[in-house]
Amino acid sequence: MSEGKHDRGVGERDDVRAALDFLAAEYPNVPLLVAGFSFGCWVGLRVGCEDTRVTSLIGLGAPVNNADFSYLAHCAKPKLFVLGANDIYGAPDKLKSVVSAAAGENRVVIVDAADHFFAGKLDRVDRAITAWLTEGNPELFPATPPRHD
Repeated sequence: MSEGKHDRGVGERDDVRAALDFLAAEYPNVPLLVAGFSFGCWVGLRVGCEDTRVTSLIGLGAPVNNADFSYLAHCAKPKLFVLGANDIYGAPDKLKSVVSAAAGENRVVIVDAADHFFAGKLDRVDRAITAWLTEGNPELFPATPPRHD
């Protein structure tokens, strides 16, 4: 968690970069994924698009109603967006429009009857993320769990 004041995304991007630098130092030569929720989605995906160490992105509760996601037009990295159908900060149709203008392979999952915080629907968020990661990285998810006899 960062300390300091809200900086309309400028200082917060530095926080994301610092986290990526830390992870890259701890896990050299491992591709990184950036995931963010709400404001963290807007900030994190922007930094993730710019950073060559990041190979894929996940946006949860993207606040597309009041935030500029036009930077995604030049970001060809695979992206997953999960949004509640009743999210007051991100209308599903607006998100679909933003994603249709985004470069690369992108998926949108709208969680029925979910609000911005996915209250009571986090299992659906988990399933969406797991399915997307499994499809894109089958080597990380063996079909049969290893036996430990």
